[in-house]
Amino acid sequence: MSEKRKQTDFQYEAEQIQVLEGLEAVRRRPGMYIGGTDAKALHHMVYEVVDNAIDEAMQGRCDRIRITIHPDESVTVEDNGAGIPVGIQPQTGLPAVTVVMTRLHAGGKFGGGGYKVSGGLHGVGVSAVNALSVWMETVVKRHGRIYRQRFERGQPVTELEVIGETDPEDTGTIQTFLRDPAIFQVLSYDWHTLATRFREMAFLTRGVTITFVDERVDPPREANFYFEGGVKTFVRYLNRNRTVLHDPIYVDAEVESTQVEAAIQYTDGFNESVHAFANTINTPDGGTHLTGLRAAVTRQINDYARKQGFLKENDPNFSGDDTRQGMTAIISVKVLEPQFEGQNKLKLLNNEVRYHVEQAVAEAMAQWMEEHPREARRIVEKCQTAYRAREAARRARELVIRKSALESMTLPGKLADCSSRDPRESEIYIVEGDSAGGSAKQGRDRRFQAVLPLRGKILNVEKTSMDRALSNKEIQALITALGTGVGDEFNLENLRYHRVVIMTDADVDGAHIRTLLLTLFFRYMEPLIEKGHLYIAQPPLYRVQVTRRENGKVRRETQYVYNDTALAQLRAEVGEENVKIEQRYKGLGEMNPEQLWETTLNPENRTLLQVTVEDAAEADRVFDMLMGSAVPPRRRFIQTHAHEVRNLDV
Repeated sequence: MSEKRKQTDFQYEAEQIQVLEGLEAVRRRPGMYIGGTDAKALHHMVYEVVDNAIDEAMQGRCDRIRITIHPDESVTVEDNGAGIPVGIQPQTGLPAVTVVMTRLHAGGKFGGGGYKVSGGLHGVGVSAVNALSVWMETVVKRHGRIYRQRFERGQPVTELEVIGETDPEDTGTIQTFLRDPAIFQVLSYDWHTLATRFREMAFLTRGVTITFVDERVDPPREANFYFEGGVKTFVRYLNRNRTVLHDPIYVDAEVESTQVEAAIQYTDGFNESVHAFANTINTPDGGTHLTGLRAAVTRQINDYARKQGFLKENDPNFSGDDTRQGMTAIISVKVLEPQFEGQNKLKLLNNEVRYHVEQAVAEAMAQWMEEHPREARRIVEKCQTAYRAREAARRARELVIRKSALESMTLPGKLADCSSRDPRESEIYIVEGDSAGGSAKQGRDRRFQAVLPLRGKILNVEKTSMDRALSNKEIQALITALGTGVGDEFNLENLRYHRVVIMTDADVDGAHIRTLLLTLFFRYMEPLIEKGHLYIAQPPLYRVQVTRRENGKVRRETQYVYNDTALAQLRAEVGEENVKIEQRYKGLGEMNPEQLWETTLNPENRTLLQVTVEDAAEADRVFDMLMGSAVPPRRRFIQTHAHEVRNLDV
């Protein structure tokens, strides 16, 4: 043993070994159970409780679920299911409801016959929510009685007590909890995030009515979700702003122990929009059920195309990309023993599910294509068009790659690169125009900040094929500068800057350019967003002089204001007569380099908004509506929300 090793004061003895009792492990390591402590984890708390009610609905024991956010941000989830059992649990000698609420891996979803399929965390979910709440109150209606028990930070503070009687047919569970501000970074729930998830749940669970109430506003806001058509209605909802080629192809089958429900519909668009669910849980990273769906679609279309003579003997088969271009699909499976990757169930791992889904979807598609030859022909013709476009895109990509290789030393001529070659500390600002680019190049810190000016507005990739997009010089320059490639050839490991910052003017044109860039990143470089590398800069809109009077003294100071709302708040705070607008920045080019550094580039002062995608299905729908070809839905959206827009805040 080296002398250095001998002299270490590090102690690792028996007393360093800790045993976390009960739910203390959840409070110490919340990320292991709900994925973190951010806004996503906060909303995950609600999902876990609602998932238990959905599990009841999947057993046919529940058809009504009501979720209420109260003014103090506490949440109540009420269902008319069977109610959590209240009898004594033999292993512990405690009431079953107490065990379920306070013990990890306790519940009726381990093969005991209580649930055929379930979507929760198998006994972890509701107890984890209990552990991460200041308080939680459980009310159970069962056997003609109403029971109640209260918990604080996961520990019972009352015994299970009977608080009333009810009709024996009136059963269910009411869970109310208040998240712990000592745990979570974000404390307020977002209405739209929750409503989107509850809408998905209603699509995936036919016959259940989900009511969502927000009491934080006056009058309370309420939404009701009920869809008898299941995933077929879900696909129609996603495609309601698109031009479709046929009615949805619907699959509803049970293969061995797996229930498979799917809906597939092709549009005249260029993008694939496929969303996968296992036991009603959204699996954003896909898994074996998604693999099975894609394999079945590709195989069946190729079989049909050859059988009908669309593909000749020497023609290559359509690729998966060809058969999925413009396809919107939902795949939902119910699995007895689901195996997920990670505690948050991002990906389904059951190998047998792939073959079950592939068999069910292939059989249903084969029958549908035989019965609908005209629509089947449209799909095959679209695949042929996609094949030709893919070949053109491949040639365009090769051109970009060759160009990138040739320019690897100099990169695009308009790029002002940084001196650092460490992607972890490097960042690139994408700016509009040479004027803004000039100010940014002079104002930046050349050590770690690169600047890429783009000329005018890039192509709207929502309305064009990949080969046309990759032929655009501005898009080529951006791809070359980032180094990742696009589409199937995207490789995040080659990213040259770990912060990619969109910096556009604080006006309407700037907002449009920003949206075009966001569309490009979402459609062709989505992992850039998923891994947290994309940001939006917040340049100021005004420079103002503020006069403040304190203790008989007058003090004047220069201040930057970032939007009209902030300007109105400042005027209300100090008085309108004490705020003098010195300059309104119509564009970044109007700011001198020092001002741009001080307000927008300096890491110590700037505000960067990180771009995230909470719900891929909703993001896909919004991008299609705002940037797609259909005008009426976009007009309706603008007319509906115009009164909410007072500035260009992102």
